Amino acid sequence: MTAGGIITALIIGLIIGALGRLVVPGRQNIPIWLTLVIGVVAALLGSAIARAGGFADTGGFVDWREVLLQIALAAVGVLLTVSMYGRGRRRVSRY
Repeated sequence: MTAGGIITALIIGLIIGALGRLVVPGRQNIPIWLTLVIGVVAALLGSAIARAGGFADTGGFVDWREVLLQIALAAVGVLLTVSMYGRGRRRVSRY
């Protein structure tokens, strides 16, 4: 992978992370940097799955199946992170 490919993957990953967070309903109490990391991981994992599935390079400008897969993976990553990140925090209950 070239330097340009890595930079492109990071930029796409940042966008995918933001879209994944938008897909998840409710408020997510995780830092934005963590959302961006989730997006980068989801973009790379989604690309790998798309290549293995044979629909990564279809000849068009954007392969929407790959993008939707990446957004779905980012949404799942945000959901898992929110559920784990919230456990360590102390919650205040009101009576």
